[in-house]
Amino acid sequence: MISRLDITPKALQLVEELEQKHGPLMFYQAGGCCEGTQPQCFEKGGYFPRMNDVLIGHIKDYEFWIDRDLFEYWQYAHFTLDVLDGFGPGGFSLETPLGKTFKIHYRLFTPQELENLEPVVRNS
Repeated sequence: MISRLDITPKALQLVEELEQKHGPLMFYQAGGCCEGTQPQCFEKGGYFPRMNDVLIGHIKDYEFWIDRDLFEYWQYAHFTLDVLDGFGPGGFSLETPLGKTFKIHYRLFTPQELENLEPVVRNS
């Protein structure tokens, strides 16, 4: 099965740092509003996905949810979690006090990949 989600080594290093400081984590990427579409990292249970939001995969063992409307737009794209120096538009994410911000790189799946994608889970 083809994964919908990946992580860069630099972002993985930050996730491990946040994990040591905060314990189990979770990720949520909204479709707009005050946090823009920046992926947010929370302590596990620190954010509650809405009905029909989509679990697209895991970073380590941590769930990565995206907004249901954002998924409709990006369902044919692979997500790669990366990190940049600086502050993103939201500031609610655990990496913000470290002067970092998570970012997603998107690429469209090939026709062959689309035939064998990992299934998603919708929040009910």
